[in-house]
Amino acid sequence: MRELSLSDGARVLAVVAHPDDMEYGASAAVAKWAEDGIEVAYLLLTHGEHGIAGGDPVQVREIRAKEQRRACDIVGAGELEMLDFTDGLLEHTLELRKAIARKIRTFKPTVVLTQDWSVVAPWGLNQADHRVAGMAAVDAARDAGNEFLFPELGPRHQAETLLVTGAHEPDVAVAVEQRHVEKGAQSLDAHEAYFQALPEHPSGAEIVGRAATQGGEALGVPLAIAFKAFDL
Repeated sequence: MRELSLSDGARVLAVVAHPDDMEYGASAAVAKWAEDGIEVAYLLLTHGEHGIAGGDPVQVREIRAKEQRRACDIVGAGELEMLDFTDGLLEHTLELRKAIARKIRTFKPTVVLTQDWSVVAPWGLNQADHRVAGMAAVDAARDAGNEFLFPELGPRHQAETLLVTGAHEPDVAVAVEQRHVEKGAQSLDAHEAYFQALPEHPSGAEIVGRAATQGGEALGVPLAIAFKAFDL
């Protein structure tokens, strides 16, 4: 495990499937980056409209978008874009890759952050949309760097690094302080409507605190958020 330190001028684009996907630990690292002046943008591929049992998808869509904006504000993430792919039915298509590549070419990140695409994740069976989002983000990060693919999207842009949250065998970690962990926990708790439907769900402090403690143990510091890193 090595410490990941982003340089001045770094820009991070997080590409995930749903509202709340960034808040299970990664948002504590975002709080650290934002404090350091690093610009972080979120691209959500769905609005999470099918994530609350018994809820009206139209209303749930609006509620979850507002809660995600609040979560972003807590940790200092700036730009938030939510696409209109269908929650629960995300497919690894050229249309999805193109949508992500478009964002990469306009935002021009040095780092693309996404979620684990394994069928079996460290906590159990991974959700279908999570797997698709991760794989599509990998492919789109390369698509965006190839001038022959989607030329209508503008000049190519090649990000330097891919970070994966929630991955098996993470190999880098961002050292954080308790205040970053607390902001990360608050950002998860900002998804109030979602967790009202899951009364047994652990608190943000428990989930993000555990992630930071485990990352810290791996890195040899009190608190850290771990990722799997790949060069692009």
